[in-house]
Amino acid sequence: MSGLRPFHLAFSVHDLAAARAFYRDVLGCGEGRSSEHWIDFDLYGHQIVAHLGPGMIARPIHNAVDGHDVPVPHFGIVLTMEQWEDLSARLKAAGVAFGIEPYVRFKGQVGEQATMFFTDPSGNALEFKAFADDGQLFAS
Repeated sequence: MSGLRPFHLAFSVHDLAAARAFYRDVLGCGEGRSSEHWIDFDLYGHQIVAHLGPGMIARPIHNAVDGHDVPVPHFGIVLTMEQWEDLSARLKAAGVAFGIEPYVRFKGQVGEQATMFFTDPSGNALEFKAFADDGQLFAS
């Protein structure tokens, strides 16, 4: 591997079967190792691990960003615009409910980006975004 290294994120879910169906079948993540307590997924080359936490309750707070209430914490990937459009269409076709519908935020400003927010079956918030110009990722 060269360039950026994959990140690793472990998070709680209340139901491994529901997590598997969502991350593997809806998001299209490859499945790696698993046990009766956790599942590794390949999220665009990054390792995320759903750990069983039967009593877990997701309690995100929300911060105002570009007129929307953004859930915190959240995680996701910065995709290419084509990948973002494909994923957006796949999520809509699967009937995924969006917390923030796919749209372009900061339109015409520094950091313009396509974004969408939704939750997994355990209530973990995810954001997937894309930039027409990846050079805008850390622009200020």
